[in-house]
Amino acid sequence: MKIAFFGLPLAALLLARDGHEIVYAGVCRKDALGTRRLRRIARAVDVTPDARSAQVRERVRAASPDLLVSWFWTKRLPPALLRLAPLGTLGVHPSLLPRHRGPDPYFWAIYCGDSETGVTAHALEESYDTGAILAQRRLTIDPGWSAWTLAKRLDRPSLATLRDVAAAIASGASPTPILQDESLATLAPSPDDDQLAIDWRKSAAEVVRLVRAASPWPGATFTLGDEVVVLELARETADFPRVLAPGEAAVRRDGCCVVRAGDGAVELISGRSELDGPIDARGWAARVSAARGG
Repeated sequence: MKIAFFGLPLAALLLARDGHEIVYAGVCRKDALGTRRLRRIARAVDVTPDARSAQVRERVRAASPDLLVSWFWTKRLPPALLRLAPLGTLGVHPSLLPRHRGPDPYFWAIYCGDSETGVTAHALEESYDTGAILAQRRLTIDPGWSAWTLAKRLDRPSLATLRDVAAAIASGASPTPILQDESLATLAPSPDDDQLAIDWRKSAAEVVRLVRAASPWPGATFTLGDEVVVLELARETADFPRVLAPGEAAVRRDGCCVVRAGDGAVELISGRSELDGPIDARGWAARVSAARGG
C-alpha cells in the first residue's frame, strides 16, 4: 500500500518495515530522529513543510498515495489534502477519544484523575481529533506517573495500533468506523499559567495530581517568599504541623519541607528555580526557612 505520511519519522519507518511504500513524507521537526533513514526509503521527503500550500498538495497528489497517515503531526491538514488518498486517512491520538481532544491529553488525563487512558486510531478530519474511531487500546494509569511517563507509556500502543489498522486497510479489511459521541467529548488544551498555579486550598491529592500532570514541563508553580518556583515532584503527607494554614510551609524535624493544603499537606521533593536551577530537599528547606524568617 502506498502511504503519504506526516509526522515523526519513526512511524513511517515502521510502516515501511511492514511492507508499505512511503511515497511522500512530511517530517514535523528539523531535528527528528530517523529523518536520514527516511530519506533513503521514501520517494519524497519534506522537512517542516507547509501542508496548506499548493506545492505540498501537488507533491502529494503526484505521489498517488492510497492512504494518508498522520502520527504526531501537530498542525491541521487541510481538507484538500485529506481527500487525495482513495483509501482515506489514518491518525492516532493519545487518549480514548472523544475524551481529551487536543494537544495535551497527557496533562488532562492525570489532572482529571482518570484511572485509565489509551490511544485511538481515527480518520482525520479538518477539526482536530473528531474523526470516526477505527480502533482503541486502553492503558491503566499508575498513580505515580508524571505526564512525561504517561507519554512514553503510550508510544508503543500508539505505534502498534497505527500499524495494525494500516495492515487491515491494506488487506481490504478496514475497521468499521464508529462515529464519536459528541456528548462525551472533552477538550485537552495546553494548560495556561492560571491552570499551572497551585491552589493550596484544594486537597493534597488534587495538588499532587497537578504536579504530576505538569511534570517535568512546564511544571506546577507557586510563590515561596518572593520567588515563583516550580514543583516537579511531590507527595501527600499526614505528618505536618496542624497550626499551618493552607499555603503555609514548614520544615519538619526530619528536614522535609511541607506545605499545608486544604485537607492535609504536601511534601516538596524536587523542583526548580528560574534563578538557581534545580531544587532538592535541602534547597526547599533553605527556601522555606528564609520565607519564614528563620
